[in-house]
Amino acid sequence: MNLKSLDVWFVTGSQHLYGDETLRQVADHSQEITKVLATSPHIPVNVVFKPVLTTPDAITKLCIDANSDRNCIGLITWMHTFSPAKMWIAGLKMLQKPFVHLHTQYNRDIPWDKIDMDFMNLNQSAHGGREFGFIGTRLRINRKVIVGFWQDEAVQQQLATWMRAAVAWHDWQGGRIARFGDNMRQVAVTEGDKVEAQIKFGYSVNGYGVGDLVAIVNKVSEAEIDKLIDEYKDLYKMPANLDTDNTLMHSLREAAKIEVGMRAFLADGGFSAFTTNFEDLHGLEQLPGLAVQRLMTDGYGFGAEGDWKTAALVRAMKVMATGLTGGTSFMEDYTYHLDPARPLVLGAHMLEVCSSIAKGQPSLEVHPLGIGGKSDPARLVFHVTNGPGLNASIIDMGNRFRLLVNKVDVVDPKVALPRLPVARVVWMPKPNLEVAAGAWILAGGAHHTGFTMALTLEHMQDFADMADIEMVTIDEHTTLSEIKKELRWNQAYYHLSHGV
Repeated sequence: MNLKSLDVWFVTGSQHLYGDETLRQVADHSQEITKVLATSPHIPVNVVFKPVLTTPDAITKLCIDANSDRNCIGLITWMHTFSPAKMWIAGLKMLQKPFVHLHTQYNRDIPWDKIDMDFMNLNQSAHGGREFGFIGTRLRINRKVIVGFWQDEAVQQQLATWMRAAVAWHDWQGGRIARFGDNMRQVAVTEGDKVEAQIKFGYSVNGYGVGDLVAIVNKVSEAEIDKLIDEYKDLYKMPANLDTDNTLMHSLREAAKIEVGMRAFLADGGFSAFTTNFEDLHGLEQLPGLAVQRLMTDGYGFGAEGDWKTAALVRAMKVMATGLTGGTSFMEDYTYHLDPARPLVLGAHMLEVCSSIAKGQPSLEVHPLGIGGKSDPARLVFHVTNGPGLNASIIDMGNRFRLLVNKVDVVDPKVALPRLPVARVVWMPKPNLEVAAGAWILAGGAHHTGFTMALTLEHMQDFADMADIEMVTIDEHTTLSEIKKELRWNQAYYHLSHGV
């Protein structure tokens, strides 16, 4: 995804009270700030200057224009002078794109020995921003407020974080998720209200029989398979006996055939995420493992066992992380190391972990899979680089969606796990396993997650605010007593909030 093809509009508020010369300076300053932001190495999207807004009609028209502009993902609003906020009511009520309130001013410093009333009339963000902030709060609008000097790196990085969340939110609008088969039988957390999700989040979820996929897979040519096998050989460590072991080569060719077919299905349907289910593979020779891993590496969201909410979340996290280091993947807390001196979690899945988080060159291997009743599937096997990360889960609470996020530190396994034939990552959850797992379970978090080493809590919070959903954080400050209180308070708030 080319983030620079998407626009954030820089919108400055003022009024005609100050005269033409002041408004000219406001426009000049706004254009200068826009130019600096647009060329900043921290800013991931295109920043577009818009004429200074001084009337209710102009504000309303801009908000309507933003709604209908397919490239506009949101607004940066700045009050250079005082802009009476009643002028903003109609426009903000119509605005369907997210906005960030940049509470800054053109001059960093007060010119102590030269300041006069001309300066005071021009530089009124200190109280102009408060007026604008009131109407945002009065209208109950979720938005981010960034305070500081516009040239400061920290301010630009906060803007960049918000922009990445806005790109992901924009991607969800009209997004399409394909489900090959249904949910794993009797599983609860992967269920959910797909109609409410489309209303709330903007993406649609539709199911397709595995036979629809099989029909395309069976049309894949030998030449297409050969080409993909050559690509595998260029990218991965290959089995030494690949060219002499006919069974091994057959398994790998079947995996390549499935990948070509899945890519065609997803591309033709305009899908950005998908799910599979190991219980529903009729017509496929093996569980799609390698194909899923590689599709995730290319930016597709994925959820196993029909988990469409996690597929959508992984897609959003991948979009947010475009161009950042660290990687993002579908993940599952698989098993624990309960050594009281250093309790750990081993994260993995049957096969489907994205190689964007791989440490070094992945190894392409074929091994038996004890569930699913199919032939031995191909998969990429690798460890993950040490460092900070996040696990995130979206769950359907019945009357709302909840985003649950846990900070983790990825560490090396105690040994190299030589007999474990899947991609794997070992982490220490914050604040520790006992509290993190307890809090996760109390909050109803899923066993599937979006795992990332590219994003921060700030990205996820900005995204949750845009989606207008609850976010529960488990980090180094979390205690079980406090999270129990938070969950109870949130339950009451979200029950009452429609009338508040």
